[in-house]
Amino acid sequence: MRRALIDVTPLRSSPAFRRLWGGQTLSAFGSQMTVVAVMFQVWRMTHSTTWTGAVALAQAVPLIALGLFAGAVVDRVERRRFYVAMTAGQAACSGLLAVQGFVGGVPVAGVLLLVALQSCCVAGGGPASKTFLPALLPREQLAAGLALRRISFQGAMLVGPALAGVVLGGLGVGACYAIDAVGFGGALYGALGLPPMAAKGAVAARSGLRGVQEGLVFLVRTPVVRGALLTDLATTVLSMPISLFPLLNAERFGGSPRTLGLFLSAIAVGGIGASLFSGTFTRLPRPGVVMLGGSAVWGLALALCGLAPGRWAVLACLVVAGAADTVSVVSRNTLVQSHTPNELLGRVGAAEQIVGQAGPDLGNMRGGVVADAASGVVALVSGGVLCVMAVAVVGALTPGLRRAAEVARTGEADDAGDTDGVGGLAASG
Repeated sequence: MRRALIDVTPLRSSPAFRRLWGGQTLSAFGSQMTVVAVMFQVWRMTHSTTWTGAVALAQAVPLIALGLFAGAVVDRVERRRFYVAMTAGQAACSGLLAVQGFVGGVPVAGVLLLVALQSCCVAGGGPASKTFLPALLPREQLAAGLALRRISFQGAMLVGPALAGVVLGGLGVGACYAIDAVGFGGALYGALGLPPMAAKGAVAARSGLRGVQEGLVFLVRTPVVRGALLTDLATTVLSMPISLFPLLNAERFGGSPRTLGLFLSAIAVGGIGASLFSGTFTRLPRPGVVMLGGSAVWGLALALCGLAPGRWAVLACLVVAGAADTVSVVSRNTLVQSHTPNELLGRVGAAEQIVGQAGPDLGNMRGGVVADAASGVVALVSGGVLCVMAVAVVGALTPGLRRAAEVARTGEADDAGDTDGVGGLAASG
């Protein structure tokens, strides 16, 4: 039974990882509060869904536009210092948001500008953070460390918005932003306890477009990493269900806000449950097979959600989908980080971040378009079926995903020259 539970060995064996994990967990709660506070403030200022949609745009555009360039910078500089600088920038933006929240008088465009500036810092800090675990943990603890990160993220997503609602009702938006600014102190505390994190490799990353090109060439020519990111796109672009929940709730359950809230919570509950029992899959020898299976179960569960006869059956399907998502995400991150050279971790981490941002947005848009043309049920079922089919195609065309653990263990090359990825991780410890 103990082997089925989440593996906390990284927290016991690595004081630096324990400090980093604790600080980032604390910061994540504040960040989720800011997400809610920004949406609330912009809606209160404008009563316009166009402006609330612009919040997502202000967050996404800097990540997509700057991500690969920021990743190239991460692979050229001392990563810990760069992460500290980016985290301090995020804290400063939250502090300015807090000031305008308390004082008032700032136009909505000013609020969105601060959100965009903060997202610019995330574009750099995110890829830098993704380079830390391979340097702090031995290879056999990497999956466990990623599972611990996943559960802290899901806990923040589950509790942070609820806490934001309480603070907004009692103290206002300024207090939410202020808590977030203070929370970044935890992330800084964790980062300052890290050892120096210079990129290791025979060739330093090139600057500008050349550095970006090096990262893209690696992604295209490394089947395991390419297949992992394509699987992520298949699950998010083809079957993201969030935008369909209000319509599905109205079509089948009378539009009850309580049911809608349960829809949103069910996926998080499933994810946290899978994280708590992540020992059942992080100890398995082939993370590629686990990732493909988790992604296929995600699509299948969503298709069944659209066909389920009643409210509780729908919620059960969403819980399964949330659990499958966690299995897929942790296994995918394990694959990517264990097959990427140390000197490319920043650029590959940036690509992961872009896929993670753009994929769900495109998926929610796809679902909305299909639902407008047909119905919420058709959009949900078709998306799930397409997801399963796409995952099957990626798995069939990428045999390295089915034997990735053998490559990581023996150091043999993958389908198209993956030797550098294995050697790079070994060099990073």
